[in-house]
This record gives sequence, C-alpha cells and structure tokens, in this order.
Amino acid sequence: MTKRLRILTIFGTRPEAIKLFPLAHRLGADDRFDSRICVSAQHRGLLDQVLSIAGLVPDHDLDLMRPDQTLDSLTAALLTGLGKVMDAETPDCVVVQGDTATAMSGALAAYYRKIPVAHVEAGLRSGDIYHPWPEEVNRKIIGSMAALHFAPTETAAAALARENVDPSTIHVTGNTVIDALHWITARIAQEPALAGDLAPWEKRFSGKRIIGVTTHRRENFGGGLEAIASALREIAARDDVALIFPVHPNPNVRKVMDGALAGFDNVALIEPLDYPNFARLIDICDLMLTDSGGVQEEAPALGKPVLVMRETTERPEGVAAGTARLVGTDTANIVSEVTRLLDDAEVYGKMARAHNPFGDGHSAQRIADHLAGLGNQAVNS
Repeated sequence: MTKRLRILTIFGTRPEAIKLFPLAHRLGADDRFDSRICVSAQHRGLLDQVLSIAGLVPDHDLDLMRPDQTLDSLTAALLTGLGKVMDAETPDCVVVQGDTATAMSGALAAYYRKIPVAHVEAGLRSGDIYHPWPEEVNRKIIGSMAALHFAPTETAAAALARENVDPSTIHVTGNTVIDALHWITARIAQEPALAGDLAPWEKRFSGKRIIGVTTHRRENFGGGLEAIASALREIAARDDVALIFPVHPNPNVRKVMDGALAGFDNVALIEPLDYPNFARLIDICDLMLTDSGGVQEEAPALGKPVLVMRETTERPEGVAAGTARLVGTDTANIVSEVTRLLDDAEVYGKMARAHNPFGDGHSAQRIADHLAGLGNQAVNS
C-alpha cells in the first residue's frame, strides 16, 4: 500500500484561512493524505471566525497574537513555535499560503529541516519591496525555498519563471479563494441566517448605491490612511450613496476612520465581518473600495468593480482584465474614480462584466493532485 503523505498545512490569518480551508477539506477527505493543521493565530478572532464556519479544528494552535506586536518579535515566535510543531509532526510536506509572517516563517522552519514546502498562491509580485510591505518580500523568500509553486494565473507563473524557478515545479491552479467563495455562497443559499448581520444596514440603506470599504495595509498607516479617510468623507457627502466599512481592529486604522467618519448617517463603521457576512457585503455592494489583496479576486467573481487604494498590486491580472483599477491613496484621485463609476453606467458596466482571471472553483483539487505527485517523487526518494 502506498504511504499516505503527511501534509502539515500552516496558516494564521483570516485571508489565509479562507484560501486554505477548501484545500484542507480536500486533503482531509483524500485517502492519499494524512492531513494535519497548525494555526499560529497571528490574528485571533478573525481567524477563529473562519475556522468555525469551515468546520476546521486545528491539530496545533500556537495562539501567538499579542497587542501591538512587532514584526521581528512575531517572526521569532513563529519560527520557534512552528519549528517545534514540525519536529513533533515530521511532515512529508509543509503547505503555506500567500505572504504573511506565518507563511514566511513556516517555509523557513521547514527549509531548516529539509522538509519540502508547497506555496499556495505563488508568484504574485508587485515589483516594489515596500508595496505591499512586508508581503512582497515574504513572497520572494518563500519562492526561493518552495519545492512546489501553485501559481493562481499564468502571469504569476511567468513571474516565477523570470526568477529562474524550475519550470517543472510551477503549476497554474487558479486561486483557492474562488473555491471558497463558491462554497460559502452555496452555504448561504441553504442557510440565509449565516449572513444575516448586514440585514439592518441593507434595510436602512435601501435605494442607495452601496460602497463596500476595507483598508488595513501597513504601508498606508499615517498619511495614506488620512488621505483615504478624507476621500471617504467626500464620497459620503453624496446623498445617493452609503458606505459599509468593516473597520480593521488595528488601532492605527480605527483611530483615523472613527475621527473622520463618525456622525455620517450613511456610513456604517462596523466590526469586522465573519466570512459569510463579508461575502454578502460583496454581493450587495455596487463596488468595492479596498487596499486588500483577496478582495481584488473575490469581488470580480460576483461582478463587482474593485478600486484598489494602493500604488502597486501583485495581482496585475485584474487590472489587465479590467476588473480592478489602481487608484492609490490620493484623496482627489479616489473621489474622482469612485464618482466616475457611480455616474457613468458604461464605465461601470464594462468593469462589472469583465472576465475574472483568478479561477474556476476547482483549484484545491488541482493542488491536491500535484501534492500527491510530490509523494511519488521527492518524498519517497
């Protein structure tokens, strides 16, 4: 009988959990694998929301979230904590996703033990090591060590090829975030109460153009966030719009946004939404205004234009396809681009109907099959 591969999947934030739960489901149901899960809890509450809705119970929980933790202290704790888990589990392969401190530290701890690393959502590059920061460098570090690179698009695969990554280790799989979105949409259709938190706001803002807002990038802290807040104030002055803004718990974000937007009747500054309700927000909004990476992939799957409040993006496919547009953090530019989408039906329709380049909902199965192939090669050699 062929040896079952022990796969240790590591994640610590809500975006990682969303993008990895479809793969965790797949690995757990596949007899080819002995699937193990370790969470760092780099983000605690936001992570737990996804674990609950996805029905995942981690085998290891490092519970590392601390108030105002620095990147270096977090990385040190991650590296030692994840190393101990790997020593206990002795996995055949470690799976990490994306660009977080958890993913980078997990890959490095695995490399120190000569354990093959599989990188989900590999090859995203902005070309600027400070935008997004520190994610751009985290991805490059992981890419230098990974044995398998699961690129979501041909563009991401080409970026890896330019870095002289062995072509035989690069596999275009689509992005698992689309798998997750299809899964949660089907769940909500069966159980509408899962996404009921927004119902009062939907009723209150009936008849208005709803703009969903998210912002949390470290590189925007300070002047960038203040400029974004000023833009949101100008946009909120329109009587035909409403803003629904799940505010990130980071105090750097809350302080600025509460100060700028408190008192607007058409602005809902709400607590972070769990995954079903966030999917519902994308579904009911007219457009998304964000500095998030994942939203650039998710919103087009539901036909919603995305304005990206960053100077660069490691997801240029969306910009090229017309589903997303970079607007930076300049107040006047953000207001201008939002106004154009709201007031020009032709411009809006072109973005809303553009083809989503990020996946078809079958990425997790492709990744599982490639992981099984690793078992026939490096793991059993």
